[in-house]
Amino acid sequence: MSRFLKDSIKKLESYTPGEQPQDKKYIKLNTNESPFPPSPEVVNAITTAEVRDLRLYCDPECKKLRAALAKRYNVESENVFLSNGSDDILNFSFFAYGEKGVAFADITYGFYSVFADLYNLETTVIPLKSDFTIDCNAFCNQNKLVVIANPNAPTGIELPLEEIEKIIVSNPESIVLIDEAYVDFGGKSCVELTKKYKNLLCVGTFSKSRSMAGARLGFAIADRELIADLEKIKYSTNPYNINRLTQVAGVAAIESDSYYINNCKTIIENRDYTETELKKLGFTVLKSKANFIFAKSDIIGGKELYEKLKENGVLIRHFEKTRIKDFNRITIGSREEMGIFISKVKEILGENL
Repeated sequence: MSRFLKDSIKKLESYTPGEQPQDKKYIKLNTNESPFPPSPEVVNAITTAEVRDLRLYCDPECKKLRAALAKRYNVESENVFLSNGSDDILNFSFFAYGEKGVAFADITYGFYSVFADLYNLETTVIPLKSDFTIDCNAFCNQNKLVVIANPNAPTGIELPLEEIEKIIVSNPESIVLIDEAYVDFGGKSCVELTKKYKNLLCVGTFSKSRSMAGARLGFAIADRELIADLEKIKYSTNPYNINRLTQVAGVAAIESDSYYINNCKTIIENRDYTETELKKLGFTVLKSKANFIFAKSDIIGGKELYEKLKENGVLIRHFEKTRIKDFNRITIGSREEMGIFISKVKEILGENL
């Protein structure tokens, strides 16, 4: 770091993204990417003509994409905000609504603590219960920005909608942000609640269920006044933040929704298979509603299993936090990939018996 960087940034502990190693070909079960390509409609939408038009600025209002999303989620275009990945929305929200402080779980998406530190926000970290579920009552009456990943990451556990509603009602003067990055894999969305509560911000992404992690496309659905807040920040920082090709691909993805719904069903089936096979091997597996599972073994430590799998060409995600260091997060890939993963785990466990 240079001597010119201000001290608060020097001290910032930045987010650590999942590994993207280039040294050899891995089965990547570490960053919750989809094992499926984008739909044929998405591929076909990226035409030579569209590429040639990259010389022109993109539509800052993303009119076609907003309209497609509004129709898909049964809201109005004024209730939709689009961004360069859902992390942008999280960033804007911490900046815009965190003045009175922010509350989130101790075990959750790592970017929340980074944004809180970036804006020097008073932070309330609420421990998950002993079974790794969210303590609904602890999030009530916080009177500050409340941020909940649902299903949670890295646990994959879902908080029921009635408990989310209880939290929203108890914090009428603060924003409740529900991060639904993984909701399409068996969870229940709170989008309909945005029509009832003006303080609810529901955030989604095209990175997981819609196979577009590399396109960087996120969205929020909320009351139009909250959307106007986010638009104000966007137009004050980077109004052209979603490129032309991503907008075209996003529309095509929405219009081929059945393709992604079927892919999600397959991932759920593969998740159930993987959970069953790991339990046969003595693993503890948390009940996930995401495209990953969180599991630990009494035979081998979390870090050792991660390292040995990596040596064998399979990447999973390990976290160093004391409370979850025995666990690993395993992205659900194709059935073939999960079969290889299970076979490698069996080999490794055999070496440790």
